[in-house]
Amino acid sequence: MEETSDHPNPTTSTPGTTPEPDPKTMRSSKPGLKRLLITTTVLFSFLSGLPFLWKSVEIYRSQLPFHDIDSLSDQIKSTPLRFPCTFHALFIGFRSNDPDQLRSEIQDGVNQLTGESSQCGSCNVSISVTVQSPDELCSETFPSTCSYRCGVIKRDAFGGGLDDEVDESLDDVFGGCSGGIGKMYSVVVVNKEEGDGGDEVKAVVGKRRHAWIVGSGLEERYGEVVGRVSEVFVKVFMNGGREEGDSIRGEFMPVGSDGRLVLSFSLLNSNPRDWIYDWDFQRIDEGLLAPVTKALAPIADISVESQVLYHTPKSSFSSWDEKLQSYIFRTSDLPFFVNSNEWHLDTSAGASGRSKILQFVVYIPSGKECPLHLQLPNGEISKTNGFISPMWGSVIVWNPRNCDKDSESPSRNMISPQDLEQIVEVFLGQFRQLFGFKSEAIYTSELGSYKILPSERGFTEWELDVLSRKHTCFNLHSCATTLGSLSRLVQSLPRMIIKDEIGEQVKYSLKAAKLAQSNASLGGYSSSASSSREARSLAENAFFHPSIMSVSYFSYEHCFAVYSPFFLPVAGHVVLAALREWKRYKQEKAKYLTWLTRKKTA
Repeated sequence: MEETSDHPNPTTSTPGTTPEPDPKTMRSSKPGLKRLLITTTVLFSFLSGLPFLWKSVEIYRSQLPFHDIDSLSDQIKSTPLRFPCTFHALFIGFRSNDPDQLRSEIQDGVNQLTGESSQCGSCNVSISVTVQSPDELCSETFPSTCSYRCGVIKRDAFGGGLDDEVDESLDDVFGGCSGGIGKMYSVVVVNKEEGDGGDEVKAVVGKRRHAWIVGSGLEERYGEVVGRVSEVFVKVFMNGGREEGDSIRGEFMPVGSDGRLVLSFSLLNSNPRDWIYDWDFQRIDEGLLAPVTKALAPIADISVESQVLYHTPKSSFSSWDEKLQSYIFRTSDLPFFVNSNEWHLDTSAGASGRSKILQFVVYIPSGKECPLHLQLPNGEISKTNGFISPMWGSVIVWNPRNCDKDSESPSRNMISPQDLEQIVEVFLGQFRQLFGFKSEAIYTSELGSYKILPSERGFTEWELDVLSRKHTCFNLHSCATTLGSLSRLVQSLPRMIIKDEIGEQVKYSLKAAKLAQSNASLGGYSSSASSSREARSLAENAFFHPSIMSVSYFSYEHCFAVYSPFFLPVAGHVVLAALREWKRYKQEKAKYLTWLTRKKTA
């Protein structure tokens, strides 16, 4: 008889009973979310801390106008800045000359001398001509840039009068002329009567913006007159009488990048045991230097200071000359004349940052080398007894009137006012040379020589115009270059700190540069020079801001390399744990769903 078992088969089920689940494939209880929630919470808390970490290492950067900086640089390179210049030529005593033909020939002469120059600082020339006959009948080109009233200027007014009086009278006549925009420069050509003064031609350039050429028989020398008028317009009024013309160089003028210039005057007593000299510098400053600093105010913020030093021997040697009966030093000794070890000149309290200091030194030799004179290469003695050092300053050797030594206890002497005026006159000539002008009051060319009237301010009005045009161009070039360098530097270092102050300086610099360009196009020479100086100063301040220079900048790769050893191991474990728990939860849930399905089918 077959035996049957009382225990049912676990893989089979009887009707009405619930099947037993297989632990490997099924589970009868719903999987819990506790472990998944814990691991997920840890993961999200870790991820939520990343923004705080990113914020803690974030670098503040003020937004710089990169597009405006590039636009300014491209504009200065592609379209050089040009200033409007209005020229008016007045021919007096000419009978049969057509003003339109004269203007055409003068224009051709100007174009030939300028070579159609498109360099920054050149002029957009506008020329008008007026011809006044001996009967005081006038004909002029149309349109005329000057409403000259015919007959106001007489031929005899240029006879024996003083040149300063002629210059003032021309300024009264042409002072009310309006050339539309820009400054107006005039040249008056006076054809005197035959036999009055011979064939001599007198050419004078005034201290305003006027020049005059006077001579007999000028109508017969028509081509020469036109050439000289064109020459005055271009070589004098446009280029300032300088041979280099319109070239712009980095060392154009001795002005600091912040637009400041310090004139440091030093009186050096080589050996105070022989004699001691002092000076009344306040009189020099108020009476002679104040007009100069005021005239150059649009170009540079000039301050003046002085000092008296003792025991300041020179470095070079001098030799006695029997023929001249004096001690001499030659031009070959000039590089060794300044004694940097004993001459403590760089003690300026007014110069700071990037200000420029020009040293003006009056050297009083000791009794062992008095009198001391500078011998030129041609063997002659220098009239000024001084020399200049570009971008540094100048030195004048001043010999006391009596070279006999004082007693054992020398008394203090004062330099006389007459000697002070002569010293300042030499200084002003040297100062003009440092700015690129000639110290002598004459300009010589192939067509002749021109007498230049000196100004009590050191610079004539047309020379100040030349300085303003050149200074504006150089400042705008420097501003665009500095801002371009700053833009490339900032973009190459994405973690560089850019403070709001730097951003404001850059914006104000761009604004000042645009204002300078606008003023230049309208003929505002002084205002454009001032605005360009401000633009350059702000650009330099932004580039050399202390916050840029004092911080080390690291790339994103560097930050990742620093922080990854701390966070990657923890982050890896948290992420792997979350993934592993999610996978386990999905498997357990699948087992539970399988068990439910078997339960329903059973």
